[in-house]
Amino acid sequence: MRRLPASLLRRHFLLAGMAGLASWPHPALALPAKALVFPRDRGAHPDFRTEWWYITGQASTTEPGSRSFGFQLTFFRARVEATQAMTSKFAAKQLLFAHAAITDVAGRKLWHDQRIARAGFGVAEASEQDMAVTLRDWSLKAEGSTYIAELPAADFALKLQFEETQNVLLQGKQGLSRKGPDEKQASYYYSQPQLATRGSLQVQGKTFEVTGKAWLDHDWSQELLHPSAVGWDWIGMNLADGSALTAFRLRDKDGNAVWDGGSFRSAQGMLTIFSRGDVVFKPVRHWKSPLTQASYPVEWMVRTPTDAYTVRAVIDNQELDSRQSTGAIYWEGLSALIGSNGQPVGSGYLEMTGYAQALRL
Repeated sequence: MRRLPASLLRRHFLLAGMAGLASWPHPALALPAKALVFPRDRGAHPDFRTEWWYITGQASTTEPGSRSFGFQLTFFRARVEATQAMTSKFAAKQLLFAHAAITDVAGRKLWHDQRIARAGFGVAEASEQDMAVTLRDWSLKAEGSTYIAELPAADFALKLQFEETQNVLLQGKQGLSRKGPDEKQASYYYSQPQLATRGSLQVQGKTFEVTGKAWLDHDWSQELLHPSAVGWDWIGMNLADGSALTAFRLRDKDGNAVWDGGSFRSAQGMLTIFSRGDVVFKPVRHWKSPLTQASYPVEWMVRTPTDAYTVRAVIDNQELDSRQSTGAIYWEGLSALIGSNGQPVGSGYLEMTGYAQALRL
């Protein structure tokens, strides 16, 4: 909800740095309820202001001496309203951005990279028919129930396949997800938890064959951020029993919740949608970034209608600096999910924005 971030609006909020480029002169209106149609709605929605496709997960090596990694990849699309009437092929009508990262648990290090380009000329494209996003040599595409990602970077690379094991999870009211007190602060939003993952990760020239679990979010909207909101906290967690947990809150400058929500789907498929006031995030432990001096809660108590959990970062330093693309600094990383009985019940990603600087759209 999640850079714009992300995933809640997670990726939506991360586009804060593009506010000037993707200016939206017309007032946003409340989005109508609609039935999402697949595979078309896996593709791009260029009439909307912002959009992202986001996959996070945990994977381990298949060889003896297992080694664990976290990974995330996000493709963003932003509509530039000021250029829509231009007839030149060089007009930047759509901008594409991408972030990628690997958390090396044993090495206690985060590797990350970013891309930016205007759509067109075979450099950057986002299909409207199905999920197929490319940004130079980075790509994410769907082939039936399988998603394929290839993102080579300077010091690392991801080459992964994700296979659906469950039905799509429609967030909010059948895919229309509120993100604020005003009805216009909403997005179309669905998730695909419990993706069976296989492929390879490369770190500093060494390739690791891996298997694991992943989580996909796809979100698009005209407006998400309430004027009093400076950022958000979000989790997307695959539980070991096959359940899936989403929880988020939008924060004001004093750390109070402007809005909250999420969902829990049991392994048997029973879905509980959280309402405003159902979710409480309580920070337990903070970590201060030596790069930005921002202080992030890297351990949380998260209360939901279905259970209370501890969310604990696997390593503290998972801060990403995307000022060369979307303009935001945020924390997003692999985290453990611990149940109310004190036992590990799953893992996934925690995303926190607005701690280094307030996000604005």
